[in-house]
Amino acid sequence: QVQLAESGGGLVQAGGSLRLSCAASGRTFSSYPIGWFRQAPGKGPEFVAAIRWSGTSTYYADAVKGRFTISRDNAKNTVYLQMDSLKPEDTAVYFCTATHEVGRATRDDYWGQGTQVTVSS
Repeated sequence: QVQLAESGGGLVQAGGSLRLSCAASGRTFSSYPIGWFRQAPGKGPEFVAAIRWSGTSTYYADAVKGRFTISRDNAKNTVYLQMDSLKPEDTAVYFCTATHEVGRATRDDYWGQGTQVTVSS
């Protein structure tokens, strides 16, 4: 089992920054890539970024490349999403996920409770 707890959402003006955190726990969490999906009102979940617990590989959606940075602190079992140059279209509920496959999250994967990010224009 894997437990994921997000924090760090909020309201920010366009062009601003926020940092999300995801604390992972459970017996098998390190077996899965950890990442972020987001869901805007009326839309389906959208992949944002992911990272593995070992190595240097990171993965980003085209919509956030160059603006968002995903990183991890293995000692704290925590993954971070630094979001810079935020745009109103980044407004969504952001979910931390532990998935079997990078970029794809299903009901069989693990999801946090979500944190709201709102970017005002």
